[in-house]
Amino acid sequence: MIKILYFARLSEALGISSEEIEFSVDSNSIDSIVTLFRDRGEPFDSAFCGETKVLVAINQEMTDHHATIKDGDEVAFFPPVTGG
Repeated sequence: MIKILYFARLSEALGISSEEIEFSVDSNSIDSIVTLFRDRGEPFDSAFCGETKVLVAINQEMTDHHATIKDGDEVAFFPPVTGG
């Protein structure tokens, strides 16, 4: 299993803050997970479309969308944060 966390506007848009998904060799990268989410349709498609910037961390370490995931990982998605 992979634990997925959604933060800030993503959590609000999706109506959930976390979920667990089954790990598979076919979904062993962030890109493949995002494709899986987009295939769910709305609101996931809009939240993870290429026009929307989404940052990602695996096991609390920032990474990019090409990173590999393994069974038991925690993956967090969140929008860029700005401050003043």
